[in-house]
Amino acid sequence: MPDLLLELFSEEIPARMQRRAADDLKSLVTNALVEAGLPYEGAKAFATPRRLALHVAGVPVASAATREERKGPRVGAPEKAVEGFLRGAGLSSVDEAQIQSDPKKGDFYVAVIENPGRTAIDIIADFMPGIIRNFPWPKSMRWGTGQMRWVRPLHSIVATFGPETEEPDVVPFEVDGVASGKTTRGHRFLADEAFDVRRFDDYAPALEKHKVVLDADRRKDIIVHDARDRAFALGLELVEDEGLLEEVAGLVEWPVVLTGTFEEDFLEIPDECIRLTIRANQKCFVLKDPKTGNLANRFVLTSNIEAADGGKEIVAGNEKVIRARLSDARFFWETDLKTKLADNLPKLDGIVFHEKLGSQGERVKRLETLANGIASLIGADAAKAKRAATLAKADLVSAMVYEFPELQGLMGRYYAAAQGEDASVATAIEDHYRPQGPSDTVPADPVAIAVALADKLDLLAGFWAIDEKPTGSKDPYALRRAALGVIRIVLENNLRLRLSDLIRSALGLVKTDVAKPDTIVEDLLSFLADRLNVHLKDEGARHDLIDAVFAMEGQDDLLMVVRRVEALGKFLETEDGANLLAGYKRAVNILKAEEKKDGEAVTGRPHPDHFKDQAEVDLAAAIDTARADAEDAVEREDFEGAMEALSKLRAPVDRFFEDILVNAEEAEIRLNRLRLLSEIRDATHVVADFSKVAG
Repeated sequence: MPDLLLELFSEEIPARMQRRAADDLKSLVTNALVEAGLPYEGAKAFATPRRLALHVAGVPVASAATREERKGPRVGAPEKAVEGFLRGAGLSSVDEAQIQSDPKKGDFYVAVIENPGRTAIDIIADFMPGIIRNFPWPKSMRWGTGQMRWVRPLHSIVATFGPETEEPDVVPFEVDGVASGKTTRGHRFLADEAFDVRRFDDYAPALEKHKVVLDADRRKDIIVHDARDRAFALGLELVEDEGLLEEVAGLVEWPVVLTGTFEEDFLEIPDECIRLTIRANQKCFVLKDPKTGNLANRFVLTSNIEAADGGKEIVAGNEKVIRARLSDARFFWETDLKTKLADNLPKLDGIVFHEKLGSQGERVKRLETLANGIASLIGADAAKAKRAATLAKADLVSAMVYEFPELQGLMGRYYAAAQGEDASVATAIEDHYRPQGPSDTVPADPVAIAVALADKLDLLAGFWAIDEKPTGSKDPYALRRAALGVIRIVLENNLRLRLSDLIRSALGLVKTDVAKPDTIVEDLLSFLADRLNVHLKDEGARHDLIDAVFAMEGQDDLLMVVRRVEALGKFLETEDGANLLAGYKRAVNILKAEEKKDGEAVTGRPHPDHFKDQAEVDLAAAIDTARADAEDAVEREDFEGAMEALSKLRAPVDRFFEDILVNAEEAEIRLNRLRLLSEIRDATHVVADFSKVAG
């Protein structure tokens, strides 16, 4: 079957847009083919700095002919109904419709719509101009006198279609003066001549001959392997950087890897500053000494040309720029070291955190109070926690963080350590931002834990107080991330904390009118419960078990919630657990039906004088024992013991339903038995709300 080859050749496409653009081109074209009745066998899209390309394999020569009978209104129907039918069927008059008879409904109009099918070339030629004109670039431009918009000026279009055994045809169309054809160009500097292509099988090799590697993943592979080889030859290791690798692969069509050097005395600057300076300014990789793990004074660059001098001038140019940038970084580093972190604090009063929540300076004071209080709860040094909270944001006004905001916290740690602050304080300054994502580590030092929790709880309580909560996909203040951070810090450090008390403390420090603080606490706890639900589900926990535990009152100790969920899950996997759940569901269903019928809830304890069968007596005794034992186990936080206590209800519950008719004729007996069912419900609710459990 024929293949389709498309190439849109332009000026340089920004690297960050290339992957998405290739995917969009593939999606738009293949969807249009399918909608036109042209199913295909496979498709792959490509992007380089100067072209988007698409290969679609196994496209039919033409769309199939179709015949459709569309039933219309009855003969004699109102004129407007008939007109609407004709318009929808594409008929100009009722004479073009057929009349069919139905023994029950009478005569009605039928439109027979026949589509003879069209050639694939004609179909593609029709939809391609619209795809190009309306291509979803994040940013686009116009050039010259034309009205078309594209990411950069569009120079040519390749569009060929045909089977492997024949010369393919050009798909004829034009977009704002750019006509489709079969001619493209090679590398801008190494092989900038025009050449014709036929189909993908000769297109990709022809580009290679003209110094263009079409596949971005192959360019990445060339870069990373050549970089590793050059590092190995120097006795060093490449510092891997997937984001930089993706970007660099989008900047070159013919990757050539080279290495350069900078002065050793720049290594006095923190490694992260060196790496970020070289990465941000020159898009180069750094190398490290495998023996020490520290950076070496070497870097790897990726050129887009094969230079006659082997790249000496290119390397020299990059070395010159990197030397200048590292000189700036050293100046920032040395300047910042001359100023004590504590001396930066007055400047924080001039930085607005949020117009309703005050300045960064005011926020620091809240963090001091919160961190001090949390420290006493988790066994951290309260004085150190308060000191770390005081200095946590001081590096925000440093020269290095002003230049590279992503280094906040890290630079604070460096400055604190250099200025003689306690090691735990320095660690907390960096770690209080963590975790910043699901793969990030959580703070482990008690002082860092106290400040990290203070930072996140202040953020959550503050924005809840001013009613700036996440909505839908919008979360401009990263409050979901903060909530997940609280959860992970608590769980991974096995912390016992009453979050409702901490939230109230945080709300009390916010200098704004906090209406209905109890409502805010409840709402924020619900938000944290939702985040915990997501977190536990990601780890394989059942959402219904999480809901069952959270339905219990006062569940704000996350560690205990998780332990209850784990114990409940193990219990329900046993035969006793599964059967007790079934008995519970049966009891509750009977209760619901009877309560609805009677119009009131079943209340009160069952009376021993109204027991008529041994199964009732045994169940009542078992419930009293199981509930007492379960309550005692829960009080001791022995949730497995609580489940074991409930498991003893399984046999008497089964026997009750086997031997007893709940809806007895005598009203007193019936009510007593319903009260027994209510006792089953209440006993199980000691550990979880079993009504939330699926099954």
